[in-house]
Amino acid sequence: MGQSLGLKLDTRTKAPLYQQVFDSIVERVRTGVFPSGFRLPPTRTLAGALGTHRNTIVRAYEELVAAGFALSTVGRGTFVAQPPNPGVRAGLSRIEPPGGAGLPWASLIARTSLGELLTRADRLQRSLPPMSTDTINLSRLEPDATMIPDELIRRCTEHVMRTQGGKVLRYAARDGIPRLRALIAEDLSAKGVPARAEDIVITSGSQQGLDLLTRVLVNPGDAFLVDELTFAGTLSVLAASGARVVGVPWDEEGPSLAGLERLGQIGAKGLYLMPNSHNPTGATITEARREAIVAWSRRTGVPIIEDDYVADLQLGETPAPAPLRAFDGDVVYVGSFSKRLAPGLRVGFVVAPPALRPRIVQLKYAMETGGSELLQHVLAEFMERGYLKAHIARIVPEYRVRCQALEASLRRHLPGTLRWRQPERGLALWLPLPSDVSSQDLFVEAQRLGVLIHPGSLNHIEERTPTGIRLAFCSEPSARLVEAGKRIGRAAATVMTRSRSSHAVPALGGI
Repeated sequence: MGQSLGLKLDTRTKAPLYQQVFDSIVERVRTGVFPSGFRLPPTRTLAGALGTHRNTIVRAYEELVAAGFALSTVGRGTFVAQPPNPGVRAGLSRIEPPGGAGLPWASLIARTSLGELLTRADRLQRSLPPMSTDTINLSRLEPDATMIPDELIRRCTEHVMRTQGGKVLRYAARDGIPRLRALIAEDLSAKGVPARAEDIVITSGSQQGLDLLTRVLVNPGDAFLVDELTFAGTLSVLAASGARVVGVPWDEEGPSLAGLERLGQIGAKGLYLMPNSHNPTGATITEARREAIVAWSRRTGVPIIEDDYVADLQLGETPAPAPLRAFDGDVVYVGSFSKRLAPGLRVGFVVAPPALRPRIVQLKYAMETGGSELLQHVLAEFMERGYLKAHIARIVPEYRVRCQALEASLRRHLPGTLRWRQPERGLALWLPLPSDVSSQDLFVEAQRLGVLIHPGSLNHIEERTPTGIRLAFCSEPSARLVEAGKRIGRAAATVMTRSRSSHAVPALGGI
């Protein structure tokens, strides 16, 4: 081994040489090759053995000391540091489980956490056999790894860390960093969404935004209005808050005005809507209906939460109508970067009226103290460089191709009685089902054939609501979407035949 300690440098890799030395020594410390107190070679000696400049080793040693892996003493040298909590490492602080039956957890868990709306997805999943590794996943409403600009995100991350250092690893401001809020406000204003930086609260994804809003608005037992088929995540947060969830029926233009008038006097604390590419049906609320809904909100005092989760993902030629917030500044607008960029960034936002915003900020601080300042700066850098607009210009044509591949396969393989509406925007296709066909049965049969779909049974409030299946085309390439269409066609034919057989009227004899 000599004075090189068995370390090797690879000049072909992008990693700096000092970082290679650092990583190699840390690995040997972690695995016990270099025990506590082990003396590392002098920097000049190790540099000579590795054929590199002494400054490379000096920097590696400095990084080791700064990270706590080594101690350096002038005149004596650099030594591997004592590992923290040696007793824990040796197993001396292991806590033995108590005897007896333990605490009565079943009686301690809150009733809201056991509600049907909150647990239905888990119950459905538990009833299924494990998925094959070759299962085609059309249930996942998120981009696959090939659609995420990881190299551009890496560049932005490195720039932020290089220019701002450890400052960005602190808690972020309660409402989010001003730089990102200003950029989001600028982006929204260009889309016709009235917003100032001081109206915006940065959240850990739009789901946290919805959770904060329900917690701020809802007392246990309060009514809250949603579409009769709606986003399963919203049903979950409303159930967790103890809300009484009330469904609003739809017609061809959007939420029924007659239904809203009927429900306008029940003291509802809010109305949740997805005006563009409704989840799960993909429907769009017409502009005339949007104006009427806002007028209804003003008249009844029921606030509107507008969720624009697929902003910028325009597949068809017809642009989306004006946002609800364009008609009324009291509309609460919720947005996210999960679908158009990367869900792992966990950055969303709420645009709130001045009277509501302080309550959201206060509750957010109580829940998480502060979000990730690093990720907020990375996203801000990504937007400032123009990467976001370029990224959307790249992915939208690909999503069109994927959607067309899935539709062509469905047209070829589905039973002829099934029809759907071509998606204008968003990342999924909604396939309505006949009233005698269960979306849950089709879900089970499709999984048996190796394709995972999203059953509408996860989105309804009442079982009698007409349902269907949601097919996401964003997380699989075109070739696999074509194959998925074949499998769904076979699954649909099987379930529909089974349904017809079970509803057949038995022949009457002896007449």
